[in-house]
Amino acid sequence: MSTSSVSKGCFVFKPSAKKKRTLSLEDHFTQGCEGAKNSETRFKLCQDLWDKIKAETEVLQDELYRKILDSLLDFTRKCSSTRQHSDWTSQMRASEIPTAALVLGVNVPDHDMTFQSLSELLQQSVSPFVASVQAKECGALKQLMKRVLERLMDTVVTVEDDDEEEEEAKQTSTQHPGRVHCSLGALCDWYSCQTKKSSNGTPGKKRSSPGGDGQQQPPVVIIFKDLEAFSPKVLQDFILICSRYIERLPLMFIFGIATSPSTIQHMLPHSVSSLLCIELFQSLTCTQHLAYSDRQGDIAVVETTSTGSGLLTDTWLILTHHFPFKLNAKVMQVLISIFLYHDFSVRNFIKGVQLALLEHFHSQPLSVLCCEKQEALRNATQLGCKDLERIRTLPSFKRYVEKQESQEQESLLRDDAHLKEVCQKLLKDLCKYHKNYYPTLRCLHALTSSVPRYPLGKQARELHLICMEKNVWENEEYQMAMKLLKMLAKDELMALLQKCANSLESVKSKEMKKARVRLRELLAKFQQMDAPEAPVEEPVTSPVRDLQKKTDLFQLQKTLLEMNESRRAKKLSPFELLRNEVLEFIDRITCPPPEAQTLYEVCYYSSSATVRRHLNATPRMSIQAALSSPYYYLQNESLKTEGGSVSSAAPDICIAYKLHLECGRLINLYDWLEAYATVVTSAEGADADGLGQVDEIKQYPFSAFVPSNQRHNPLERRGVPQLPLQRSIHPGRLRTRVSGLRQVHKAENRPRGPTHLGRLLTGQIHPAMAALQLMNR
Repeated sequence: MSTSSVSKGCFVFKPSAKKKRTLSLEDHFTQGCEGAKNSETRFKLCQDLWDKIKAETEVLQDELYRKILDSLLDFTRKCSSTRQHSDWTSQMRASEIPTAALVLGVNVPDHDMTFQSLSELLQQSVSPFVASVQAKECGALKQLMKRVLERLMDTVVTVEDDDEEEEEAKQTSTQHPGRVHCSLGALCDWYSCQTKKSSNGTPGKKRSSPGGDGQQQPPVVIIFKDLEAFSPKVLQDFILICSRYIERLPLMFIFGIATSPSTIQHMLPHSVSSLLCIELFQSLTCTQHLAYSDRQGDIAVVETTSTGSGLLTDTWLILTHHFPFKLNAKVMQVLISIFLYHDFSVRNFIKGVQLALLEHFHSQPLSVLCCEKQEALRNATQLGCKDLERIRTLPSFKRYVEKQESQEQESLLRDDAHLKEVCQKLLKDLCKYHKNYYPTLRCLHALTSSVPRYPLGKQARELHLICMEKNVWENEEYQMAMKLLKMLAKDELMALLQKCANSLESVKSKEMKKARVRLRELLAKFQQMDAPEAPVEEPVTSPVRDLQKKTDLFQLQKTLLEMNESRRAKKLSPFELLRNEVLEFIDRITCPPPEAQTLYEVCYYSSSATVRRHLNATPRMSIQAALSSPYYYLQNESLKTEGGSVSSAAPDICIAYKLHLECGRLINLYDWLEAYATVVTSAEGADADGLGQVDEIKQYPFSAFVPSNQRHNPLERRGVPQLPLQRSIHPGRLRTRVSGLRQVHKAENRPRGPTHLGRLLTGQIHPAMAALQLMNR
């Protein structure tokens, strides 16, 4: 349809009947993927591997939360059964609301998963009446009451203000049975009806519970996910109202606390907290959440904490050979740094591993070999010519070729069939290396994690990073650890060797079996040394006695050297000899770094810059990059500029920010507005030679920040000239954008009069404002 012959008009173009095809996950993966020939195979391998990691993660997290969740379940059952007793103590406790203060720590992103598991377990084994609320949806008392009733009763709850309207609400509730008035009295009536129905039901449909009679009145559990975020006034009023219905309604609270248990004392006065029977439950810390319990020695090293409350291990996703995908030392360091210094979230850590996994299979065509051993060998036989050339360009393969003879080098570089056979052999060696590396790492960590000053780190991940960088036996920290091991007593050394042998019990590798047998032999030799043997005195001829009464200087020097050598040649005790055997054994089993293995690039992801760019929390750098170069995020070709120039197509806030960077300590608002109008009108096609007057709010955009009683008098007193503006722009357009910049930078300085403003503080930036201003262009 052509519209070139019509100057003005309104045209309607009907959309085509064809529906737009939505891209699947595989289409997104294969689009722009290097090595598109085997992209489908890589996508399937990536998805299967992630499903396996995700399933294993969920199982281990259930085990991790099992202890604290079981304690909460026992607490709810105990509180439910206490109400059925008739003694004086139980009656006093029945007048209080049982409250579990669950301290989860500052790893807030993981709290939802914890409360979801807790709600499911409570509904399955304790009570079907469980409601979870958050502070953002309960700003007032009525909203809190409404959320609780809606989630318990699963119906529509009406909120009324006056008593007359309350009577009307009761009449409407009788006419409309689906609606319920917002009050705890309605909840009590509904609860009594539900318990009567369950008691009159068939015995086969009743839930099993060790409480017996207590199950006839299951508790009503209300979970406050983020206690610190609730309004203290709303929380106090809600507790006071609930305390009046405690005889009719078996209520129970669970407070989710992220900081400290003292938060309850700060939010609730004694008159309110005395109505609660509070019991404290401490969850594992964020560093313990990063670590996972050892499952039959396959996954990580078990290390008991000093408090004895849990098990500290290291990241099972990394320190295991069960998953073929591995992380480079730099990538692992980035993920651990983000976890320890930014969010303390295990969920985000696993998301980082997922990102690295996706990037590895998307950007590395040879990742088709990153799978189980048999499947990798099968895929190696199906490699194409381009994939074989990629193998020949790998740095690790080049080092392998240089060590071969000239005839073998020629075969590897020219014969594709021979290269496939060698690749299969190298993949077998790589799998064998991983099976030996992680047990060796656990064994070395068991020996060195308890020595003074922890030269090789207290956590296994620290030792893993050291071992991945270079040969660990060439490290100064390793030499220091060996010297400290020499200073241990026999009992301490035997305990470490026993711990090391236990870590190798479930390993099926032949080399590790030999190492375990050798450890047992060394332990047996130590046990045979229960009673120290008495040293046998041998007659030693002292060189001093052989000295002549008169001797020269040369003879004296020779005699002293012989004495020194005799002292050095002191005979070692049996314990010292056996201790040296232990240190030699440790040196023999230590593995070289993974980067020394051929074809390690197939399994190891090494692009730490990509992971840091996607995950690292640097709001200041991100905001400054968005403001100074909007093309970096918007990816609009019209926003491309050369260094230092300002694009007229950029968002207004970006133009104002770049012009602000050109100013000094104080910014003249008229000059800023003039430069801003010059850039903006160049894109809008305004007449550059046209003159126009500008009102006060355009010429002095920050006069809005000056008090109203001082807004006009300073202009008259200081004689500020009403200069004409050379460009015509919308009134307040710059003022809106500069106000956004002030919010972004949180500038604490006030305007320096109506004509100047201090430079914005680039060190204090709100992390979300720039993105919002950039999107609302």
